[in-house]
Amino acid sequence: MRYLIFFKPYNVLPSFTDPESQGRPTLAQYISAPEVYPAGRLDYDSEGLMLLTDDGQLAHRLTHPRYHLPKTYFVQVENVPTEAALTALRRGVIVKGQKTAPAEVELLTVEPDLPPRSIPIRVRATIPTAWLRMVLREGRKRQIRHMTAAVGHPTLRLVRVAIGPLTLRGLAPGEWRELEAAELAALRRALGWSDRPSARTSRRSASP
Repeated sequence: MRYLIFFKPYNVLPSFTDPESQGRPTLAQYISAPEVYPAGRLDYDSEGLMLLTDDGQLAHRLTHPRYHLPKTYFVQVENVPTEAALTALRRGVIVKGQKTAPAEVELLTVEPDLPPRSIPIRVRATIPTAWLRMVLREGRKRQIRHMTAAVGHPTLRLVRVAIGPLTLRGLAPGEWRELEAAELAALRRALGWSDRPSARTSRRSASP
């Protein structure tokens, strides 16, 4: 079995082909391991951590809400949210007629240490921005963007920095590596499942 983590850059499709044949960048331009598949997705205009594997059972657990695996994001939003807005996000907001599950939400006092986005966000001098740390245990389509918009703070930049115990440690945008055995063991424990083969020896590869 193979288990890879990848730092997906901004405006890259989370798949190996473009289903609309528009010539958009895909994983194939960065990852030379086509036998693996994304376990979950990350929107075209979002950045950060993806896990790819040929282990179908583990991929199922990673994406199934039953296992409540936390995923951590740094989220830049328009204006500075009030405590009322933060409380609403923590308790859950209505998105497309359904309330989101409770989330961990923290207003950061210091901008997170992230690489610059390949295309900078549009800065408006009259509108301040703020950074949030959000931890979700469900994965609806464009959920964070819908949540922050629902409380009046549109998302400007979204970076997933962790999937359970896995992080972006040591990766730059466009880079991938195979999981270390200890990382895979920690992921299995987080999923309540340990009777699986070991990961291959870790190695790194960068985009061409």
